[in-house]
Amino acid sequence: MAKPQPRILEVLGTEQVTPNMMRVRFGGSELHTIPEGFEGGYIKLIFVDAPRAHPDRPAMRTYSIRSHDAEKGEMAVDFALHGDTGGLATDWALNAKAGDQLLVGGPGSVKMVDPEADWVLLAGDMTAIPALMCNIERLPATARGYVVIEITSEVDKQDLNLPEGIQVHWVVTSAPEKLEGKLVAQIKALPWLEGRVSVWTACEFDSMRALRSYYRNDRGVGRDQIYLSSYWRAGRTEDQHKSDKQADSKAVA
Repeated sequence: MAKPQPRILEVLGTEQVTPNMMRVRFGGSELHTIPEGFEGGYIKLIFVDAPRAHPDRPAMRTYSIRSHDAEKGEMAVDFALHGDTGGLATDWALNAKAGDQLLVGGPGSVKMVDPEADWVLLAGDMTAIPALMCNIERLPATARGYVVIEITSEVDKQDLNLPEGIQVHWVVTSAPEKLEGKLVAQIKALPWLEGRVSVWTACEFDSMRALRSYYRNDRGVGRDQIYLSSYWRAGRTEDQHKSDKQADSKAVA
């Protein structure tokens, strides 16, 4: 199936979700070309005027669709902010205003936990919160298990509408780029429940690798029961991180 062509979207407005999370609302005449039902899936934000890492393609950054209301003509994308170390996309979001335009590619596939599993484990850091929240919103009322979220500060907690059987654990890491291992440690400290688990985890690259070893080797979770992805790597650009992911995928294939 051919990839859909990028389309130009228009900024409708912005809002501060938490001190370190900003939401940009998109609309415009081409929004209808993005199908509904891809909340939590990825899109490519394309910055045609930015310096290129590769001469044959423009600078791109990967983000998740937080919400999409075709009837209202609005799609929201949340941006995790990084204090004084903002990147191309976060700097753009901080300065975005109504009427600004951006080229957007995608959407890509949506990865969700298995609602038929005996229990679920959802975990992620600030970069994963938009997709993680989409997962939470699709959980059945009978779901049980854990949600573990690493945030930059206590004020970055968001309201979660969780089934009664889900426990939430917030992990505060003020400098996630220092790789203190708090998210990994909290996940390993959880009592492992009986039955078939469905795991959804997205975080920093090295944390992802540590958790992959834990899930597969320590807990014996099958590959078909896990969605595990790194959304960034400390000290690396997005293009460098992409290369690291490709090399890692070949090594563990």
